[in-house]
Amino acid sequence: MIKDLVVNLSARNGADPASDYAISIADAFRAHAFGIAFAYEPILPPSVMGGLPPDIIEAQRAEGEDAANVLIARFEESARRAGLSAQSRMIPTSLAGAADLFGQIARRFDLSVVCQAQPNTLAPQELIIEAALFESGRPVLVVPYIQKGGLKLDRVLVCWDASRNAARAIADAMPFLRRSKAVDVVVVATERPKSDELPGADMAEHLARHGLEVDLRRIVSGGTDVASTILSYAADAGAHFIVMGGYGHSRLREFILGGATRGILSAMTVPTLMSH
Repeated sequence: MIKDLVVNLSARNGADPASDYAISIADAFRAHAFGIAFAYEPILPPSVMGGLPPDIIEAQRAEGEDAANVLIARFEESARRAGLSAQSRMIPTSLAGAADLFGQIARRFDLSVVCQAQPNTLAPQELIIEAALFESGRPVLVVPYIQKGGLKLDRVLVCWDASRNAARAIADAMPFLRRSKAVDVVVVATERPKSDELPGADMAEHLARHGLEVDLRRIVSGGTDVASTILSYAADAGAHFIVMGGYGHSRLREFILGGATRGILSAMTVPTLMSH
Protein backbone atom coordinates (compact mmCIF):
# COMPACT_ATOMS: atom_id res chain seq x y z
CA MET A 1 0.00 0.00 0.00
CA ILE A 2 1.20 3.49 -0.82
CA LYS A 3 0.85 5.78 2.20
CA ASP A 4 2.90 8.73 0.97
CA LEU A 5 4.69 10.03 -2.10
CA VAL A 6 6.94 12.91 -3.08
CA VAL A 7 6.74 14.72 -6.40
CA ASN A 8 9.17 17.06 -8.08
CA LEU A 9 7.09 20.04 -9.19
CA SER A 10 8.12 21.37 -12.59
CA ALA A 11 6.21 22.98 -15.39
CA ARG A 12 6.54 24.18 -18.95
CA ASN A 13 3.90 26.06 -20.89
CA GLY A 14 1.68 26.11 -17.81
CA ALA A 15 1.39 22.32 -17.47
CA ASP A 16 2.85 20.10 -14.75
CA PRO A 17 2.15 16.47 -15.74
CA ALA A 18 4.07 14.98 -12.79
CA SER A 19 2.13 17.04 -10.25
CA ASP A 20 -1.23 16.15 -11.80
CA TYR A 21 -0.35 12.46 -12.03
CA ALA A 22 0.98 12.38 -8.46
CA ILE A 23 -2.26 13.91 -7.20
CA SER A 24 -4.23 11.21 -9.04
CA ILE A 25 -2.10 8.49 -7.39
CA ALA A 26 -2.49 10.04 -3.96
CA ASP A 27 -6.24 10.28 -4.55
CA ALA A 28 -6.48 6.62 -5.60
CA PHE A 29 -4.58 5.41 -2.52
CA ARG A 30 -5.66 8.23 -0.19
CA ALA A 31 -1.98 8.81 0.39
CA HIS A 32 -0.15 11.87 1.71
CA ALA A 33 1.42 13.95 -1.08
CA PHE A 34 4.53 16.06 -0.66
CA GLY A 35 5.44 18.55 -3.39
CA ILE A 36 9.01 19.81 -3.84
CA ALA A 37 9.66 22.91 -5.98
CA PHE A 38 13.27 23.89 -6.54
CA ALA A 39 14.18 27.56 -6.95
CA TYR A 40 17.37 27.40 -8.99
CA GLU A 41 20.32 29.67 -8.40
CA PRO A 42 21.14 32.00 -11.32
CA ILE A 43 23.44 30.51 -13.94
CA LEU A 44 26.29 32.82 -14.86
CA PRO A 45 27.41 32.45 -18.48
CA PRO A 46 31.15 31.73 -18.79
CA SER A 47 31.42 34.59 -21.26
CA VAL A 48 30.48 37.16 -18.60
CA MET A 49 33.80 38.47 -17.31
CA GLY A 50 33.71 39.59 -13.71
CA GLY A 51 30.21 38.24 -13.16
CA LEU A 52 26.84 39.94 -13.29
CA PRO A 53 25.83 42.96 -11.20
CA PRO A 54 24.34 41.92 -7.83
CA ASP A 55 20.94 43.46 -8.65
CA ILE A 56 20.61 41.33 -11.79
CA ILE A 57 21.56 38.17 -9.88
CA GLU A 58 19.03 39.03 -7.17
CA ALA A 59 16.33 39.64 -9.78
CA GLN A 60 17.02 36.24 -11.36
CA ARG A 61 16.95 34.57 -7.94
CA ALA A 62 13.62 36.24 -7.11
CA GLU A 63 12.23 35.14 -10.47
CA GLY A 64 13.17 31.53 -9.70
CA GLU A 65 11.51 31.68 -6.30
CA ASP A 66 8.38 33.22 -7.79
CA ALA A 67 8.18 30.40 -10.36
CA ALA A 68 8.60 27.79 -7.60
CA ASN A 69 5.86 29.40 -5.52
CA VAL A 70 3.49 29.31 -8.52
CA LEU A 71 4.09 25.56 -8.83
CA ILE A 72 3.46 25.08 -5.12
CA ALA A 73 0.23 27.08 -5.21
CA ARG A 74 -1.01 24.99 -8.14
CA PHE A 75 -0.09 21.74 -6.36
CA GLU A 76 -1.73 22.78 -3.10
CA GLU A 77 -4.93 23.80 -4.86
CA SER A 78 -5.12 20.46 -6.70
CA ALA A 79 -4.58 18.60 -3.43
CA ARG A 80 -7.23 20.71 -1.71
CA ARG A 81 -9.78 19.98 -4.44
CA ALA A 82 -9.05 16.25 -4.10
CA GLY A 83 -9.39 16.41 -0.31
CA LEU A 84 -5.87 15.10 0.21
CA SER A 85 -3.39 15.40 3.02
CA ALA A 86 -0.55 17.35 1.44
CA GLN A 87 2.55 19.40 2.17
CA SER A 88 4.87 21.43 -0.03
CA ARG A 89 8.29 22.98 0.18
CA MET A 90 10.31 25.42 -1.89
CA ILE A 91 14.06 24.75 -1.82
CA PRO A 92 16.62 27.21 -3.23
CA THR A 93 19.50 25.26 -4.77
CA SER A 94 21.72 24.83 -7.81
CA LEU A 95 20.82 22.66 -10.80
CA ALA A 96 23.25 19.96 -9.64
CA GLY A 97 22.23 20.26 -5.99
CA ALA A 98 18.56 19.62 -6.78
CA ALA A 99 19.24 16.03 -7.85
CA ASP A 100 21.19 15.16 -4.70
CA LEU A 101 18.54 16.71 -2.48
CA PHE A 102 15.65 14.98 -4.20
CA GLY A 103 17.37 11.59 -4.04
CA GLN A 104 17.84 12.04 -0.29
CA ILE A 105 14.30 13.29 0.33
CA ALA A 106 12.77 10.44 -1.67
CA ARG A 107 14.20 7.89 0.78
CA ARG A 108 11.50 8.86 3.26
CA PHE A 109 8.54 8.16 0.96
CA ASP A 110 6.94 5.07 -0.56
CA LEU A 111 7.22 6.51 -4.06
CA SER A 112 8.74 9.45 -5.91
CA VAL A 113 7.17 10.98 -9.02
CA VAL A 114 9.18 12.94 -11.58
CA CYS A 115 8.40 14.30 -15.03
CA GLN A 116 10.33 13.01 -18.04
CA ALA A 117 13.02 15.40 -19.26
CA GLN A 118 11.99 17.39 -22.30
CA PRO A 119 14.43 17.49 -25.21
CA ASN A 120 16.52 20.60 -25.80
CA THR A 121 15.74 22.19 -22.44
CA LEU A 122 18.08 23.36 -19.67
CA ALA A 123 16.52 21.53 -16.73
CA PRO A 124 17.81 19.01 -14.18
CA GLN A 125 15.04 16.46 -14.81
CA GLU A 126 17.42 13.78 -16.09
CA LEU A 127 19.66 14.21 -13.04
CA ILE A 128 16.68 14.17 -10.67
CA ILE A 129 15.33 10.96 -12.24
CA GLU A 130 18.74 9.29 -11.97
CA ALA A 131 19.16 10.36 -8.35
CA ALA A 132 15.68 9.11 -7.44
CA LEU A 133 16.39 5.81 -9.19
CA PHE A 134 19.90 5.10 -7.93
CA GLU A 135 20.16 7.03 -4.67
CA SER A 136 16.77 6.83 -2.95
CA GLY A 137 16.36 3.08 -2.51
CA ARG A 138 12.73 3.62 -3.50
CA PRO A 139 10.77 3.21 -6.72
CA VAL A 140 10.47 6.21 -9.02
CA LEU A 141 7.54 6.81 -11.33
CA VAL A 142 8.47 8.81 -14.41
CA VAL A 143 5.60 10.65 -16.11
CA PRO A 144 5.86 11.51 -19.84
CA TYR A 145 5.96 15.26 -20.48
CA ILE A 146 3.09 14.70 -22.93
CA GLN A 147 0.90 12.98 -20.29
CA LYS A 148 -2.64 14.35 -20.15
CA GLY A 149 -4.67 12.08 -17.88
CA GLY A 150 -4.27 10.73 -14.37
CA LEU A 151 -3.62 7.22 -13.07
CA LYS A 152 -5.19 4.50 -15.22
CA LEU A 153 -4.48 0.80 -14.73
CA ASP A 154 -6.73 -1.01 -17.20
CA ARG A 155 -3.68 -2.69 -18.76
CA VAL A 156 -0.25 -2.78 -17.10
CA LEU A 157 2.87 -3.95 -18.92
CA VAL A 158 5.46 -5.70 -16.74
CA CYS A 159 8.92 -6.08 -18.31
CA TRP A 160 10.61 -9.28 -17.18
CA ASP A 161 14.19 -10.37 -17.83
CA ALA A 162 14.67 -12.51 -14.69
CA SER A 163 17.01 -9.90 -13.19
CA ARG A 164 17.16 -8.62 -9.63
CA ASN A 165 16.12 -5.14 -10.76
CA ALA A 166 13.04 -6.44 -12.57
CA ALA A 167 12.04 -8.50 -9.52
CA ARG A 168 12.45 -5.44 -7.30
CA ALA A 169 10.34 -3.31 -9.64
CA ILE A 170 7.53 -5.87 -9.67
CA ALA A 171 7.50 -6.07 -5.87
CA ASP A 172 7.50 -2.26 -5.59
CA ALA A 173 4.68 -2.01 -8.15
CA MET A 174 2.41 -4.51 -6.40
CA PRO A 175 0.04 -1.81 -5.03
CA PHE A 176 -0.58 -0.74 -8.64
CA LEU A 177 -0.74 -4.28 -10.01
CA ARG A 178 -3.41 -5.25 -7.49
CA ARG A 179 -5.60 -2.42 -8.84
CA SER A 180 -5.04 -3.35 -12.48
CA LYS A 181 -7.59 -5.05 -14.72
CA ALA A 182 -5.01 -6.89 -16.83
CA VAL A 183 -1.27 -7.47 -16.60
CA ASP A 184 0.95 -8.39 -19.54
CA VAL A 185 4.27 -9.95 -18.53
CA VAL A 186 6.52 -9.11 -21.47
CA VAL A 187 9.76 -10.93 -22.24
CA VAL A 188 11.85 -9.46 -25.06
CA ALA A 189 14.04 -11.98 -26.89
CA THR A 190 16.55 -11.45 -29.66
CA GLU A 191 15.68 -14.73 -31.40
CA ARG A 192 12.97 -17.34 -31.47
CA PRO A 193 13.16 -20.05 -28.79
CA LYS A 194 14.88 -23.34 -29.61
CA SER A 195 12.69 -25.29 -27.19
CA ASP A 196 9.15 -25.33 -25.84
CA GLU A 197 10.26 -23.57 -22.66
CA LEU A 198 8.47 -20.26 -22.05
CA PRO A 199 10.71 -17.73 -20.27
CA GLY A 200 8.67 -15.69 -17.84
CA ALA A 201 6.09 -18.37 -17.12
CA ASP A 202 7.26 -18.63 -13.51
CA MET A 203 6.79 -14.88 -12.93
CA ALA A 204 3.38 -14.96 -14.62
CA GLU A 205 2.36 -17.79 -12.28
CA HIS A 206 3.67 -15.85 -9.29
CA LEU A 207 1.54 -12.82 -10.17
CA ALA A 208 -1.49 -15.01 -10.84
CA ARG A 209 -1.19 -16.34 -7.29
CA HIS A 210 -1.78 -12.76 -6.15
CA GLY A 211 -5.14 -12.85 -7.91
CA LEU A 212 -4.01 -10.87 -10.98
CA GLU A 213 -5.28 -11.38 -14.53
CA VAL A 214 -1.98 -12.19 -16.25
CA ASP A 215 -0.98 -12.86 -19.84
CA LEU A 216 2.56 -13.84 -20.82
CA ARG A 217 3.88 -12.23 -23.99
CA ARG A 218 7.20 -13.21 -25.56
CA ILE A 219 8.34 -10.71 -28.17
CA VAL A 220 11.17 -11.25 -30.64
CA SER A 221 12.88 -7.91 -31.19
CA GLY A 222 14.06 -8.77 -34.68
CA GLY A 223 17.06 -6.47 -34.53
CA THR A 224 15.14 -3.59 -32.91
CA ASP A 225 16.50 -2.29 -29.60
CA VAL A 226 14.76 -3.41 -26.41
CA ALA A 227 13.32 0.01 -25.50
CA SER A 228 11.70 0.49 -28.93
CA THR A 229 10.32 -3.06 -28.82
CA ILE A 230 8.74 -2.43 -25.41
CA LEU A 231 7.25 0.94 -26.38
CA SER A 232 5.91 -0.46 -29.66
CA TYR A 233 4.19 -3.29 -27.81
CA ALA A 234 2.83 -0.87 -25.20
CA ALA A 235 1.25 1.23 -27.95
CA ASP A 236 -0.21 -1.79 -29.79
CA ALA A 237 -1.60 -3.30 -26.57
CA GLY A 238 -3.00 0.01 -25.29
CA ALA A 239 -0.99 -0.19 -22.06
CA HIS A 240 -1.54 2.58 -19.52
CA PHE A 241 1.36 1.82 -17.16
CA ILE A 242 4.78 0.16 -17.45
CA VAL A 243 6.82 -1.56 -14.75
CA MET A 244 10.50 -2.28 -15.32
CA GLY A 245 13.87 -2.49 -13.64
CA GLY A 246 16.13 0.53 -13.89
CA TYR A 247 19.66 -0.29 -14.96
CA GLY A 248 22.93 1.58 -14.69
CA HIS A 249 25.84 2.30 -12.40
CA SER A 250 27.64 5.24 -10.85
CA ARG A 251 31.10 6.22 -12.00
CA LEU A 252 32.63 9.04 -9.94
CA ARG A 253 29.10 10.23 -9.08
CA GLU A 254 28.10 10.31 -12.75
CA PHE A 255 25.25 7.92 -13.42
CA ILE A 256 25.68 5.72 -16.48
CA LEU A 257 22.28 4.46 -17.61
CA GLY A 258 21.74 1.08 -19.23
CA GLY A 259 20.60 1.06 -22.85
CA ALA A 260 16.99 -0.01 -22.27
CA THR A 261 16.56 2.40 -19.34
CA ARG A 262 18.00 5.30 -21.31
CA GLY A 263 15.84 4.44 -24.33
CA ILE A 264 12.61 4.30 -22.33
CA LEU A 265 13.35 7.57 -20.52
CA SER A 266 14.03 9.40 -23.76
CA ALA A 267 11.09 8.11 -25.81
CA MET A 268 8.46 7.09 -23.24
CA THR A 269 4.77 7.66 -23.91
CA VAL A 270 3.38 5.78 -20.89
CA PRO A 271 3.98 6.43 -17.15
CA THR A 272 6.72 4.04 -16.08
CA LEU A 273 7.64 2.78 -12.63
CA MET A 274 11.32 1.88 -12.27
CA SER A 275 13.30 0.35 -9.43
CA HIS A 276 17.00 -0.34 -9.07
